Amino acid sequence: MGLFTPVKRHANAFRYTPRYYDPEKERREQRRRELYGTSSQDDGEYTPGQYIRTQRDARRASRVDGGKRGGKMPSMMLLMLLAILLLGAYVLVPRIVESFNTARTTPEERQQQEYEEFNPYTPITIVPNDYKEE
Repeated sequence: MGLFTPVKRHANAFRYTPRYYDPEKERREQRRRELYGTSSQDDGEYTPGQYIRTQRDARRASRVDGGKRGGKMPSMMLLMLLAILLLGAYVLVPRIVESFNTARTTPEERQQQEYEEFNPYTPITIVPNDYKEE
């Protein structure tokens, strides 16, 4: 069973299996690289920044060629962003203006506005009938 034991039965071992070097395979790969047109300079050692430079050069080449998107995607995204911002302004600006206007009014003006607005819960004031029936 796999129960926990506080004492190890054996020390941790470093298991290293060396790779087998096949000169025939190396010759085949070298010949294949020559046939497919990859240069033998790529086989050299790694120089710092090598992968970053190759990615940068590939991006620059795709921009010069026009890229896969054709240059229309950023302008479409810009138009969509502008439409969203305009819609947000259309919805939010009246609310902001209303809040500023209510903050600017005096308490007497607010009370007058509340009195003029219809409130179904306010008590009804009864006015006596002054005209005569004939």
